Amino acid sequence: MKPEFLHYHQDQLSRRRAIQIGAGAAAAVAASAAVGTSPAGAATESDHDSDDHKSTKRNGRFGPSSGTYSDEMFDVEAVLAGGWDEPRYGRGDQRGTFNELTARKTGASLKGLNRGRAVKTYQLGEEMFNGFPAFPSEPARLHDMFLYSIGVEPPPGFEDGGGIVNSVDPIGQNKVSVFEERFSENFTFQIATQIDGLNHIGVGDVFYGGHRGSEIATPTGTSALGNETMGPVATRGVIYDVIGLKVAAGQTDDFFTAENGQPVLNDNYRITLNDLQACARRQRVRAAGAGEVPIIHTGWTHLVRSDPGRYLQAQPGIYLEEARYFADQRVALVASDTWGLEVLDPAVTNGNAFPCHQLLLAKEGVRIGESFVTDTAVADHCYEGVLVVTPENVPGATCGSSAPTLLGQPGRRPRD
Repeated sequence: MKPEFLHYHQDQLSRRRAIQIGAGAAAAVAASAAVGTSPAGAATESDHDSDDHKSTKRNGRFGPSSGTYSDEMFDVEAVLAGGWDEPRYGRGDQRGTFNELTARKTGASLKGLNRGRAVKTYQLGEEMFNGFPAFPSEPARLHDMFLYSIGVEPPPGFEDGGGIVNSVDPIGQNKVSVFEERFSENFTFQIATQIDGLNHIGVGDVFYGGHRGSEIATPTGTSALGNETMGPVATRGVIYDVIGLKVAAGQTDDFFTAENGQPVLNDNYRITLNDLQACARRQRVRAAGAGEVPIIHTGWTHLVRSDPGRYLQAQPGIYLEEARYFADQRVALVASDTWGLEVLDPAVTNGNAFPCHQLLLAKEGVRIGESFVTDTAVADHCYEGVLVVTPENVPGATCGSSAPTLLGQPGRRPRD
C-alpha cells in the first residue's frame, strides 16, 4: 500500500467506520443542517409524489441545472431518531425504487430499440483478474482464482503459481479429466462490477425501510433487504459521457491522460447537475427517469491495471445534490464506471464518509451500480439502450456482481 494512500484514508472515515460510529461521533462530522433542507424554490426530499410528467416539466428533458437541489449534509441525529423510517414505498419495504421496474417500463424500454436496425450487445462488467484492486477492509476483499486439475499433466510452474493438482491420473476406464476453479477464502461479491443492495450501507443501526441492522444481521447474511429482494433488471439505461464532454469542450484542467492514452476525469472532480444536463443535451438523449438507470462515464476504469493505487485512492463522482436529483426522479439505480460513485474530495465532503451511499441506499431505496464499464458503448456513440442484469439470487447477500449488459444501437456523434 502506498503511504499517501494510507494517509488519505486515515484522514477520512472508511465505509466500515461510517457504519460503526455512534450517534455522537457521527454528529461531530456531520453538518447541522435539517433533514431535507433545500434552497428557495427547490424540490425538497419529501417532494417525491409528483408523477413523471410533473418531474420532467420541472427538470427539463435533459435534467435540471446545478442549484436545483440541496447539497447540504443530512442531520444524522434526526436519522437515528427515526427520520428515515417511512420511505416512499412504505415502512418495511425491501424493493426501494426497484418498485418502478414494472412490466410496462420494460416494454417501453424495448420499444426504444429501432426494430429496423441491428442491436449490439455491450458488456459492462470489469474483466476480473487475480489481485483486482478492492476497497481496503479487514479481512481483505479478494479475487484470487486458481485452477484445480484432475487427469492432466500440468505445465511447469503450475503449482508454484497457485494451481492445484488433485491427480494426474484420469478417472475411470474412460479417462475423465477435470478442471475447476477454486477461490481464496475471502472471495466476496463486493469487488469490481456490482450493484449494492439496500443492506450494504446504513446510518448507525438505521437501514432502508425502517429496518435496524441489529435486527436483520445473521451469521449467513441479512434477514431483510438482501439479494433475494432484487430480481432481474431489464430497463432503459442512459450513459452520461462526462469525460467526453470535457474533452470536446477542451477543459483540460478537468482531466488527465492515463497510461494507455485514454482521457480520465481528475481524481477529485465533482460531477454536477450542469455536467449531467450538458451530457444529455450533447448526446441528444432524454435524462434517465423513473425505473431507469443513469450510468456515469468518467474513464476511471483505465487506471485499474496501470495504477491500482491511484484507482482506489480517490475518484471523480457526484455529491448530495446529484444524489437527491436522482432520488427525486425515482431511478432504479445510479451507476458509474468508478468503484464508489461519489466524489471523495474532503473539500466537498467536509470529512463525511460516503454520504451519497447513505442517502441513496438507506433513505431513498436507490441502489448503486459500481464499475460499469461503458467505453465500448461510448466509442459507438451508443448513449442509451436496454440495461439487462440479473444479480445473484443469494438471500442476505449485500450486492450482485453479475456483469450487466446493454442492448443498444450505435448512434450519431454528439453535437460538439
